[in-house]
Amino acid sequence: MDIRVGDILTMKKQHPCGEKRWEVLRIGADFRLRCLGCGHEVMGARSKFEKNVKQIERNGGAING
Repeated sequence: MDIRVGDILTMKKQHPCGEKRWEVLRIGADFRLRCLGCGHEVMGARSKFEKNVKQIERNGGAING
């Protein structure tokens, strides 16, 4: 899956604040993501996050995840 820093990920499940969209801050073996609703940042395994991605937005355009 081609995910880059600055991409917006739409996840299958929503964050407790109600938002489903996350901004990618760091990539590698782990991802660091920021919730676009409340600003909460999380870091976790790439494999865990990639399974939950529904859609990727890059430069205003959508890419199917």
